[in-house]
Amino acid sequence: MAAGSGPEENGTFADINVTPLVDITLVLLIIFMVATPLIVNNPSIKMDLPRAVAADPTAKTSLALALRRNPAGGYQLFVNGEAGDDGRVRELVPGLLARSPDLQANIAADKGVAYGDVVHVVDLVKSLGVHRFALETDPAR
Repeated sequence: MAAGSGPEENGTFADINVTPLVDITLVLLIIFMVATPLIVNNPSIKMDLPRAVAADPTAKTSLALALRRNPAGGYQLFVNGEAGDDGRVRELVPGLLARSPDLQANIAADKGVAYGDVVHVVDLVKSLGVHRFALETDPAR
């Protein structure tokens, strides 16, 4: 008999039945279509950001910025270990860039500091000409 998809000599078919595969695929597609909006659009999920598993040690730099959460709200900025503010960063960075054009800023923030405040400090540093920065994390132990 010639090769084909007809019955073999013993009466069995050699074709693969894909109907169960299609049924399972459609059921999974429907489940994901229903579940995805429930997961993605839920703004009330509380997040506690994890510690970094593979935190790389960064090179020592002469610009270290730390944001610590104030109990009264907001944040307090520390520049190279001393209390400061945006003005202190603006007066310190040009001199550091003159000495080291490839300056890297290390930015560390408390878990309680608002994301917008961290972005503000990153934007401040970038606007002053520092294009290399690192966000410090606590390595998982």
